[in-house]
Amino acid sequence: MSRRDVVGRALALAAAAGVRVAGAAAVRRSGDGAAAPSMLLAREAAAGQSPVGYRVSEKLDGVRAQWDGRELRFRGGGVVPAPSWFTAGLPAVALDGELWLGRGRFEALTAIVRDRQPDDAGWRQVRYGVFELPGAPGPFTERAARMAQLVSQTGPGPLMAVEQWELLDAAALQDRLASVVAQGGEGLMLHRADAPYVTGRSEVLLKLKPLQDSEAVVIGHVAGKGRFVGQLGALRVRTPQGREFALGTGFSDAQRASPPPQGTVVTYTYRGTTARGLPRFASFLRMAGP
Repeated sequence: MSRRDVVGRALALAAAAGVRVAGAAAVRRSGDGAAAPSMLLAREAAAGQSPVGYRVSEKLDGVRAQWDGRELRFRGGGVVPAPSWFTAGLPAVALDGELWLGRGRFEALTAIVRDRQPDDAGWRQVRYGVFELPGAPGPFTERAARMAQLVSQTGPGPLMAVEQWELLDAAALQDRLASVVAQGGEGLMLHRADAPYVTGRSEVLLKLKPLQDSEAVVIGHVAGKGRFVGQLGALRVRTPQGREFALGTGFSDAQRASPPPQGTVVTYTYRGTTARGLPRFASFLRMAGP
């Protein structure tokens, strides 16, 4: 991910995160000196992706966190400043998942989990959705069953096992994606059913998110820099709702050399919106038809 959201997520996940360089290698460490935990990271699903051989789950719009049996840490390695009661009920086994407040509430979540003085009322709303057991043996199907068992044994509390579905074909996958998105969800995750536990970015885990599109009118041009000097850097556009933002990607060389003039209506793609109503990952698609 690039992370939905990249700025917001970076702030949430990098609680006191830093970089230490040794020779040519850079190792991310938290403010307390702890190395960032090793995690499995997803690749983008291909167009027409089949779900056969995978378990499918909702992609939670949350903050990644890993529990090592004693401490809950952000992806960057920093300790999550959760109240003691939140972690007291977690099992003494390693867990990987997302702190989650609900669909469409990512920004409210980051405000809660970044606060070094934890707000009890806020944390009472947070769930810890678990989708992996770091280091556990067996294929993912066995680990998923073990996660459900752990949650059942833990009883009422913030811990939940992210539901895993077995879908029959690409059409069923697209139907499930449409259903999740219609309810305010972000997308889907596909995890190889037979995969052992691995870390790093891998084809074992795929993410599937929809591309939405909309229209806006060009209100200005931003000059290019670097290899785009003398050409278009970005379009300043305004939506029918009056929101303004920049479109800086998606252009061909010809379009950068001769960009759409002010007053032109353009179509752009995006992946959801921020709490302020601005499109995430907006990219120029084409000049809109008449």
